[in-house]
Amino acid sequence: MSLLGIDLLRSERLAFMGTIHSLTDDEFENGRTLCSNWAPRDVLAHLIGTADARGYLRAGLRFNAANNQAVAQMRALTRDELTALGDRWAERPTWLHQVAARFYLGDVCTHHQDVLRGLGRSHDLPDFAAAAVFREGVLLSTGTNRNLLRYRVEPTTPGVRPLGRGQVVRGSAEALGLWLAGRKGIDKELHFNN
Repeated sequence: MSLLGIDLLRSERLAFMGTIHSLTDDEFENGRTLCSNWAPRDVLAHLIGTADARGYLRAGLRFNAANNQAVAQMRALTRDELTALGDRWAERPTWLHQVAARFYLGDVCTHHQDVLRGLGRSHDLPDFAAAAVFREGVLLSTGTNRNLLRYRVEPTTPGVRPLGRGQVVRGSAEALGLWLAGRKGIDKELHFNN
């Protein structure tokens, strides 16, 4: 991956951490996100946990189990301890994150939207970040009933190509990506053709 990809990843991680630092203690601990049963602190714990490939191997590559384990382990940390880990995670991507910066960019951008949208905050993002959310949604769509064999998704975001077959769904790359990933409440931002 090019240095530019790593720089984009670091930039989006720092933006996510800026949001985390801006939260009240109650929002951090109990705020609503688009990730079922996860508060913003849990989303942060998950993102930090993706840096440990061993956790995924120990879980037999069962990604949900590994993610939930990382979140559970970090619930014992105070806000200051967890955000200090988050600041280090944002500044210094591991070798795995550097090699797969394009993939992890989608994960960070998607989870940033999960937190912002869940708390009702402004969630405008640049086209490259919207495209990253779309790619993440396409990857995650196989685990939802919103897959590309049932739907043709047509992003209105410039430079993002349509994919799939079946019922046509149009919207921003960001909204389509979140919808494909199974996030609830996003369908009101989309246009469905029969």
